[in-house]
Amino acid sequence: MQTKPLQNLPQDDRNWWKETIVYQIYPRSFQDSNGDGIGDLRGIINRLDYIASLGIETIWLNPIFQSPNDDNGYDVSDYRAIMSEFGDMADFDELLAELKKRKLRLLLDLVPNHSSDEHFWFRESRKSKDNPYRDYYYWKPGKADGEPPTNWVSYFAPSTWEFDAVTGEYYLHLFSVKQPDLNWENPKVREEIYEIMHFWLGKGIDGFRIDVLPFLSKRPDWPDMTPENFDGNLGKFYANGPRLHEFLQEMNREVLSKYDCTSVGEGPGISPEQAELYVGKNRHELHTIYHFEQMDLDRDPHNWVKPAKWSLVEFKKINNRWDVLADRGGWNTAFLGNHDFPRMVSRWGNDKNYRVQSSKLLLTYLLTQRATPYIYFGDEIGMTNIDWMDLKKYNDLQVFDGHKKWLAAGGDEKEFLSYLPKTSRDNARTPFQWNSSKNAGFSEAKPWLDINENYKFINAESQENDPDSILNYFRKMTRLRHNEPTLVYGNYLDWFPDHPNLYVYSRILGGEIFVVALNFSDHESEFEWKEEFKNQGSLVVSNYAGRLHEITQTIRLNPWEAVVYKIEK
Repeated sequence: MQTKPLQNLPQDDRNWWKETIVYQIYPRSFQDSNGDGIGDLRGIINRLDYIASLGIETIWLNPIFQSPNDDNGYDVSDYRAIMSEFGDMADFDELLAELKKRKLRLLLDLVPNHSSDEHFWFRESRKSKDNPYRDYYYWKPGKADGEPPTNWVSYFAPSTWEFDAVTGEYYLHLFSVKQPDLNWENPKVREEIYEIMHFWLGKGIDGFRIDVLPFLSKRPDWPDMTPENFDGNLGKFYANGPRLHEFLQEMNREVLSKYDCTSVGEGPGISPEQAELYVGKNRHELHTIYHFEQMDLDRDPHNWVKPAKWSLVEFKKINNRWDVLADRGGWNTAFLGNHDFPRMVSRWGNDKNYRVQSSKLLLTYLLTQRATPYIYFGDEIGMTNIDWMDLKKYNDLQVFDGHKKWLAAGGDEKEFLSYLPKTSRDNARTPFQWNSSKNAGFSEAKPWLDINENYKFINAESQENDPDSILNYFRKMTRLRHNEPTLVYGNYLDWFPDHPNLYVYSRILGGEIFVVALNFSDHESEFEWKEEFKNQGSLVVSNYAGRLHEITQTIRLNPWEAVVYKIEK
């Protein structure tokens, strides 16, 4: 679907990857087709008509490459093979063909920072110090006292360094010990990754979401960390190495520029100012960036498992800083949930008393941003966090490692478990809730991860024919974004940056203005309509049925109400 012609925007500023809406699918949890309890490619094929009905045009699949699944596919053992649990290459080719029939695009998740320790490259690399593949990874001797080369802390382990007795040296792994970091200083490694990208783009995919992109270049001085919070260390020690932009420009020159494709870089540890270097119009690196500053608002920077209070004022402040990227020739993404974070409505909304209204409000926010919206599967029906207090029910490496670290620091286990329903990644990885039948219609077998217990009343089938459902509201909003280019390209203005409950902003393009008003609270809130728009504007969307169309001087919003007004001057 294409937006209508624009007279006030140069044609070379328009791009399909700005106008598209991306629907992220976690394949393991979407639909099982063969009764093994694991979602697969055939399951996605079987649900393509549903996906197409949402009004999105692009699908992003989390990793589907062959993997031993230490980190659910982010530990790749063969970049040119399909994970056997998901199917085979014939299934992938059929999926791609069926997507094209429906005019849907496909993004794959590329993991170039690290491989699995079961990958051929690493198995060869650890054999000897003079093996041809040794420099595919970072190998270093320990310090004089036998300690690891640096004191860096891993995401999933106490140290980023693992001692290997075969050669008596340590290898680097910023993540799991089974995810050794690839050495991008070695041109052969870069050539290997570029050939892999050519392989998939040659098949006809439409681009890549590139995992932990800022980590590809490492600091050559290998300094020890100072005692800071973990998130603060990312940008100083792991991200934005000295050769990173050289590598990205080479990737663009050798691969990306040769296709009508898009590239989105996962961007932990980068600031809005640094983002301009990644996605600037004349930088010839990436199209968009997927940053995490907003997503870190509600968690303790010293310990991921602990939730923290967040404020709407700070939420808006972060969004306002990042929106400027578009003014400077770059482009951003808008998302409020993915496979690495809890469910959107449970984090940013009220999933107990106003689940329907706050789900709709959050979808309204995402689909009215000057950025490419990314919608995580299940958020279109308002899926929520789980409520598990049993460690055995979880299936996440981050949880297990966090549990060990928590207990080693003398923490109370019950306290740790009490946080997981708010912060665990498994909150977002439970299978899709298709209907109220056994296993929510996901599988005939016991699913790889338990279904959320609320599937009996939160499921797609129950919302399909309900005109006031979250699902059909989402469809209404995708149509609105496609039909109104101002919501894609229009300038952005925050009306009340310091208001604690209201987020009101306008999108302006030429003589057309949209005003979006969102009440992020359990109470009524009101604001004053701008004098310059007096007696102007009509209601386009409200998440409350029966909303009056009149615009008065004072606009009152119900709890978690979202309204969109259109003004034509």
